[in-house]
Amino acid sequence: MAKKSNSLADPPVRNREATRGQLIKAVGEILAEKGFGALGVNAVARQANVDKVLIYRYFNDLEGLTKAFAQEGDFWPSIEELAGGDIAAYQFLPLEEKLINLGRNFIRGIRARPLTQEIMAWEMVERNKLTEELEKARELQMLRFFEQFLSKENDNIDLVAIMSIIGGGLSFLICRSRHIQWYNGIDLRSDEGWARIEGGIEQVVRKLLQ
Repeated sequence: MAKKSNSLADPPVRNREATRGQLIKAVGEILAEKGFGALGVNAVARQANVDKVLIYRYFNDLEGLTKAFAQEGDFWPSIEELAGGDIAAYQFLPLEEKLINLGRNFIRGIRARPLTQEIMAWEMVERNKLTEELEKARELQMLRFFEQFLSKENDNIDLVAIMSIIGGGLSFLICRSRHIQWYNGIDLRSDEGWARIEGGIEQVVRKLLQ
């Protein structure tokens, strides 16, 4: 009997983790290129070049795959990345230095993730269970960061509100930079422009905490 040829319906044997990684990566590629409306089991399988049955085998369903993308797909900067790479050293920084470094590391982490920028922009116009999973992953990450590094700081300062204002502003500017170069005379597509914004965060934080 002739050996069956490999195809999407009959894929070659692959390492489980490698295949999971292909599927997770495919989710991000589709979200960035076409938005949430284009995300489906068949579309992800085609993008990853694997049989769609593997989505059910490894993730149970599309929602499970999206959850894995949010948690495993390098979608959001890790706690270590937000802390500048040295959690032990960050733990002992003065409060103002913690906030300044957090702002700086957040900018650099999101700017280094064009895929995340595209997804953040799509989330503003498409709302569904999949966007909720990505939001949940972000929220949990930032809440863990707060609990680990900032929860025992000055009770007279609403650090969550401050972080929300700064983070929201930065998210807006980063997403805007995808298609619009200038904002109030600052070049959002240049390292020099973002260095100015980092400097602005430092000035605001230092004045606030004086």
